Amino acid sequence: MNQTDVVATLLRLVLGVVMIAHGLNHWRGGGRIAGTARWFTGLGLRHGVLQAWMSVVTEIGAGVLLLAGLLTSLACAAVISVMLVAGLLAHRPNGFFVFKEGYEYVLTLAVVSLALAVLGPGSASLDEAAGIDVSGWAGFAIALGVAVVATGGLLATFWRPQRPAPEPAPSPEPLEQEAS
Repeated sequence: MNQTDVVATLLRLVLGVVMIAHGLNHWRGGGRIAGTARWFTGLGLRHGVLQAWMSVVTEIGAGVLLLAGLLTSLACAAVISVMLVAGLLAHRPNGFFVFKEGYEYVLTLAVVSLALAVLGPGSASLDEAAGIDVSGWAGFAIALGVAVVATGGLLATFWRPQRPAPEPAPSPEPLEQEAS
């Protein structure tokens, strides 16, 4: 195992564990599915319960694929897509820093996923055992392309942000009656 294999394997395993933890938290943590659904609905996504379950399945599924090193570029695409949705809808308005609920964390996970798609899963992976070699520019294009298309499709289908209520028109001033 060379240095690139070690780095790819380390990135893949850590990212896989992080994504599984994310999915489990959306499913079983805090507010459970109902709380996650309310959060998604608050972001302007229709069908909050469906969104919550899609998030759980995507995050846990991508995490398991990453741990196994199977279909790595597609697992990376799933992570990038989840992070794009989170970054665009939940974190972008808050600026960069994570301690202000900004997009720093989701940007980091997305870029690490893209880097992993370029590196490939490493030799200690099911992709390697099955002879699936999608890395380099092909891994980059698949991970980024699938993520952008999936994110665009999800937002076009489900995102309906609430428009701010229009300011009420000022009521006309009552006319003063002249004293006779």
